[in-house]
Amino acid sequence: MPRILVDLAPLRASRDFRLLFCGQLVSMLGNQVTIVAVAFQVYHLTGSTLQVGAVSLVQLPLLVGGSLVGGTVGDVVDKRKMLAWSALALAIVTSLIAVNATLAHPSLVAIYVLTAITSGLAGFSNPARNSAIPSLVPRELLIAAYSLNQVTIQIATVLGPALGGILAAVNLPVAYGLDAASFLAIFAATSAMSPIPASGQTRRPGIRAILDGFSYLRGHQVLQGVYLLDLNAMILGMPSALFPAFALHRFHGGAATVGLLFAAPGFGALIGAFTTGWVEVIRRRGRAVVIAVVVWGLAIAAFGAVSVLWASVLLLGIAGWADVISAVLRNTILQTSIDESFRTRMSSFQMAVVQGGPRLGNFEAGAVAAISTPAISAISGGLGCAIGALLLAWRLPRFVAADAHTAD
Repeated sequence: MPRILVDLAPLRASRDFRLLFCGQLVSMLGNQVTIVAVAFQVYHLTGSTLQVGAVSLVQLPLLVGGSLVGGTVGDVVDKRKMLAWSALALAIVTSLIAVNATLAHPSLVAIYVLTAITSGLAGFSNPARNSAIPSLVPRELLIAAYSLNQVTIQIATVLGPALGGILAAVNLPVAYGLDAASFLAIFAATSAMSPIPASGQTRRPGIRAILDGFSYLRGHQVLQGVYLLDLNAMILGMPSALFPAFALHRFHGGAATVGLLFAAPGFGALIGAFTTGWVEVIRRRGRAVVIAVVVWGLAIAAFGAVSVLWASVLLLGIAGWADVISAVLRNTILQTSIDESFRTRMSSFQMAVVQGGPRLGNFEAGAVAAISTPAISAISGGLGCAIGALLLAWRLPRFVAADAHTAD
């Protein structure tokens, strides 16, 4: 069923892509466990949705800074070594989060600081991982490769939160320790890969290289659309900071219900990722991204309005399905529109958006919920996301017109 199911050709064609796929899957499973564990622990310690959102917000400066620096480094060094050593550093810092959780009175400050450091390290390495994929597979397999990349992400976001919810209720240090151990998988996988050298056309890392990247972005409306559509969706329509409050108060559940809500978007996205074969035949890719973001926003708004757990899980699943379609198309549009010497820097901007946007969105959702209700926060954010996507489509006609042959 080549028009429906995800294309496995990149796994057959490239040993290095198989290694990256497997290592990333294990590592992301551990990371999702920690995301749920941190949200549950902070809410347990403080009882505040604002604090849950604030933890995400504090991570943002180091994440963005790490991503920008990593983008300039990844354009001039062997990406394989960069990924391997970053994984070891992440294992060490996550182990410290586990140690803090063993204390009789865990430090909230330590949670803020250590999770911010892990975000900075992840921001540093993620652009190299994303921009390495075009070097591992032929151009005609890029949609399939980024679809498989989404499969790893979504398997992790389904199984990880469910496991995280159980472990958070039983033993937080074990939850964090599992994440620390998972980084060894990506270290082993990337160490076994062939070198991924730089293009040899880029100045040395630094502020000048970052500024060159922004200059390259200016005037490239297709690339701007990739970033702005995702920022709109994540800042206005990201409800995960609300999940502990919804689980405990609306659905009268506990840590397992928190994990279920975290897992629901990932489950929908997993179904979407496994059935992306049809995405390869989409010609108007920019327009499809806009439609997907509108669907995401409307589903989140509906989630805020319903009070039945199964309906909420279904709506979050629909949102996740729309998000993965958007992500596959945005990645493909981005990587086929970039000059090779700017590839990792443009990927670093994308990583800053992909990982920074949800943190801003969590803070926005938590803050709105703190001054109103979680339901109002989810409904207003989802509707704002849908409206914002339509406004961006109006202002960025070249992005909307982007197709399989566009090179901005």
